[in-house]
This record gives sequence, C-alpha cells and structure tokens, in this order.
Amino acid sequence: MPVPLPLLSFDYMRRRLGLLLLFGASMALSVALLAFRIYLTHQVTYVFLLWNLFLAIVPFGMSTMLGLLARPAPPRVLLPLAAVWLVFFPNAPYIVTDFVHLNTWPEVPVWYDLTLILSFAWNGLMLGFCSLQEMQRLFTRAYGLLWGWVFVGTALLLGSLGVYFGRFLRYNSWNVVSNPVALAQDLLARFLHPFAYPGTYGVTLLLTAFLLLGYLTVRQLGHFARE
Repeated sequence: MPVPLPLLSFDYMRRRLGLLLLFGASMALSVALLAFRIYLTHQVTYVFLLWNLFLAIVPFGMSTMLGLLARPAPPRVLLPLAAVWLVFFPNAPYIVTDFVHLNTWPEVPVWYDLTLILSFAWNGLMLGFCSLQEMQRLFTRAYGLLWGWVFVGTALLLGSLGVYFGRFLRYNSWNVVSNPVALAQDLLARFLHPFAYPGTYGVTLLLTAFLLLGYLTVRQLGHFARE
C-alpha cells in the first residue's frame, strides 16, 4: 500500500496564508497608486512597473510551491529547481533600480511618483526576501545550516550581478535561453578582465551588502516576533 504523505502543520499554513494576504494588500496598493496616476494624467509612464512586479512574483511563487510540498524535495530535484529559481531571483530586487525613472512631471507631484515607485520596490524586496528565506529553509533541511547560509550568500551575490546585467546591459531572465551566447560572453569578459569593468564589481558588491543587511534585518525581526 502507498505510504500517505505527511500533512503540513496548521501553524505553517496559517502563517503562509497571512503572508499571502499581506502581499495581496500591499500589491493592491501599488496597483491602485499606478491606476490613479494613469487616470489623472492619461499617460502610462510607469506601467512597466506592473511587469517588473510580476517578474518579482515568479521566484516567490516557485519557492512557495516548493515549501508547500508535503515531503522535502530530494537533492536531485532541489538543485535544478534552485538553479531555475536563481535565474528569476534578480527580478525581485531589480525594482529598486527603477528609481532611475523618477522625474519631474507637471501633472503629478514628485512625492506621489516617489511613493509609487517606493511601493513597487518595497514589494519586490519583500517578495525576494521571503522567497530567499524559504529557499534557505529548504537547503538547511536538505544539507545543514552551513550550506543554507552558503546558498543565501551565493543567491544575493548572483542576484546583485543579475540586477547589474539587467539595468546596465539590458539583459533579462529569458536571455539565459534566448541569447545565451552573448550573455556568456559578457560574463566571461568581466571575469577575465575585472579591472576593465569596475562598475560591474562596484554595483554588484554594494548591492550585495545592501541586500544582505536587509535580509538579516527581516530575519531578525521575525525572530523577535516569534519570541
């Protein structure tokens, strides 16, 4: 007879549902701010934020589905899925760089546009941090505490590099499949000639430090809440 799958704990499901409701409310606020701006100006200036937010939801959705599995994913399944997750993970912190589009418009106060972009950036960061925390939990369960933190550092470093490639070189996650040769050439050039590309390393390391401190802060706040 087949062995029945163990059920997830009620407490885990309750916390996950509460998190989804909070994200739903937060993203609804972002969409409402954008919709009101479009209504007010009859322009779709910042509508690209919706696409960026959707891309930020993808890694969160992947990690959530993995976390909801009744049994831990074996390494032969977890590792390739984690690699796919890493391809999409930079889309979450990428929204922070959308502040480069902040400008002065006669129809809308600058503080409104600042709040609009900030709300989308906040959602992107929180989706990314929650997704990363779930992936760390899965790796810790599969390989131990040390490898869980190794995964966190690797994800933040590669994620920051992905943000650089997206913002400054205009690559996106789909280019891993659609344009892998050009992407590999740009990556290899920066590894072989690091001093020729100081901007790559400067942006990547600064963003990694920022994201790491933000992630540690979110985790610590969670520990205080549980205590």
